[in-house]
Amino acid sequence: MTLRISRRSMLKAAGAATGAVGIGIGTGVAASPATAASTSFAHPGMLHTRADLERMAAKVKAGAPRYTEGFAKLTANRHSQSTWRPNPLATPTRGGGGPQNYGALYNDIHAAYQNALRWKITGDTAHADAARDICNAWSGTLKGIAGGSEVVLLAGIYGYQFANAGELIRGYPGFDLARFQDMLVKHFYPMNHWFINRETNCIGHYWANWELCSMASIMAIGILCDDRAKFNETVDYFHNGAGNGSLAKAIPYVYNDVGLAQWQESGRDQAHSMMGIGLMGTICEMAWNQGVDLYGADDSRFRKACEYVARYNLGHDVPYTTYTWTNGPHCVETKQTVIGEGGRGGARPVWDRVYNHYVNRRGMAMPNTREMMARSGPEGGGGDYGPNSGGYDELGFGTLAFTRDKATAAEAAASPSPPKSTAAKPSASGSSGSSKSSAGQPSGDVSAQGGKDGEDLAATGASDLALWTAATGVTAVAGGLLLLRRRGQAHRDAE
Repeated sequence: MTLRISRRSMLKAAGAATGAVGIGIGTGVAASPATAASTSFAHPGMLHTRADLERMAAKVKAGAPRYTEGFAKLTANRHSQSTWRPNPLATPTRGGGGPQNYGALYNDIHAAYQNALRWKITGDTAHADAARDICNAWSGTLKGIAGGSEVVLLAGIYGYQFANAGELIRGYPGFDLARFQDMLVKHFYPMNHWFINRETNCIGHYWANWELCSMASIMAIGILCDDRAKFNETVDYFHNGAGNGSLAKAIPYVYNDVGLAQWQESGRDQAHSMMGIGLMGTICEMAWNQGVDLYGADDSRFRKACEYVARYNLGHDVPYTTYTWTNGPHCVETKQTVIGEGGRGGARPVWDRVYNHYVNRRGMAMPNTREMMARSGPEGGGGDYGPNSGGYDELGFGTLAFTRDKATAAEAAASPSPPKSTAAKPSASGSSGSSKSSAGQPSGDVSAQGGKDGEDLAATGASDLALWTAATGVTAVAGGLLLLRRRGQAHRDAE
């Protein structure tokens, strides 16, 4: 089963064709950091602000319990050691027929992030040196990204994570920020942009986490590069996008009578549902730190979804509405009639961030999320939740990074304070994803894709995206059309 990908949408991902030989992936898609339209962003201003980092350092030094517990998780992780040495690749590949070597990428990204975080908390420059050397090694070596459908996940998850690592060492001596920005703009952003703007008759075929990781990467790259257009691209899609990364599609049913909301992947399994909570939380936190409140959109719809996923994973019953979508190139109607039990009760480092926003920043209640945090214990990061890619889907360490004192009533009522909020604008598709829904009623056309339990969190089983090759920054072109190889049915069935 393959999605129809139009010539126009393929060319949109690669830029206007220049002759019949080849084009640069970044051509016509994104300006370089030096030429991108920019306005003032707060730096650091992705998952952590300067105030956040100062709070962590002060609390750890003072021996504050939750902070010290979280810091102990960080220092115990092998990725956070300053002796880490990078293993950069010219072309990391995920999916398709090439070598599945992308583990080198996510391991190095988590090492860069964890070392940068340790430096910010302790002041030990050996950790900053390690983070800098990892980032410089990759920006000096990487020539492209490649793979089958899963390259969307590579570009999205590792795009936003790498940008966050680079943001923490911004301005550190020897860090080549311009080259690092260029790597993300040329090799990660084009796939992110193409995926949320793809043209297909079944836009809802892919799970929410595919679009959410692409959106997170676009936003993070926009902040890193001071590119307001990229930042706004994610904000606009969050409110108005046609696919499952938009708020109303990722959370299709709201049960206002019990204060819960059904997550799009709830009928699939719980590991992916928690992954989605983490990704939407990442987007909301980065936006908040730049003055845009996505957490509060549509009467804090996301809070209700967090409570829903937490409550079910605590072992309680939750309401469930049959989830129906049109699947594949022929838009076959598919249903999930019961909530998925796969991965139920698992621990993932996604809860501290959302809890501390809604409860301690905004003064709202999240009893299920609070209990989920208590059961999960202090949050770790990459390397603490399994050796495969699913264990690296979150940067983690939320207990250390997001624990905060309760805001005063005045603070809780205030809007986020960094740069001026950006108003959401209608998307090109013109569809709206921001209307409220009543209990048990869809807020828009919802769609998804069936999958199997037991996969890595990010391996969502959609192998119908055309093969993407961006080695050396070039995609093959013949007669102005991208040459895209599709994968076999046997491999699709295996996923």
